[in-house]
Amino acid sequence: MAALLEFLSSNPLTALIAAAFGYLLGSIPFGLLLTKAAGLGDIRAIGSGNIGATNVLRTGNKKLAATTLLADALKGTVAVLIAAQFAPLAGIPAGIGAFLGHLFPVWLSFKGGKGVATYLGVTIALMFKAALVFAAVWLSIAFLLRYSSLAALCATVAVPIACLLFGRSDIALAMAIMGALSWYAHRANISRLMKGEESRIGGKKAAASEGA
Repeated sequence: MAALLEFLSSNPLTALIAAAFGYLLGSIPFGLLLTKAAGLGDIRAIGSGNIGATNVLRTGNKKLAATTLLADALKGTVAVLIAAQFAPLAGIPAGIGAFLGHLFPVWLSFKGGKGVATYLGVTIALMFKAALVFAAVWLSIAFLLRYSSLAALCATVAVPIACLLFGRSDIALAMAIMGALSWYAHRANISRLMKGEESRIGGKKAAASEGA
């Protein structure tokens, strides 16, 4: 943590540029661009209106949804890796910037996705071991309870804890910040979960839930 604070205080311009670069990369709305390119119209007029892979899946095009998921994850990974080439710790503000870009893209009036794929992509670049924890928690919750949103929320809680256990409090703080924002983005899902109205994976009310 001390190293990150020192970096931010001694290199504020570098950190700001890294965050801005990450934001611009993260704000690329791949779900919207890919569905339009495929002739499927505006994804925001389908299902939940979200630009993430889960909503793209509602078009019935599984390959397009998988491509969206991969692209949304990679923009987080790429942002971190490129920024880290200039200064190792610059990857952290770049990752946060990419996540913010996905949630609040300037091109779409700051109405983006829920960031799960981008969160995972950032985690992969910052700490691969923590990304494995994310995957393990998500798969376990999704398999046992069949709630995509709940699986994602639990995974974003597990990752900062894993980062602390692995000795990286600086990355843990970054992931905790992004996790809190992800919970905010999932507030409608949380409300439905509390009311028992959230749709399950493979359930009939697919349009009601969004976890990616």
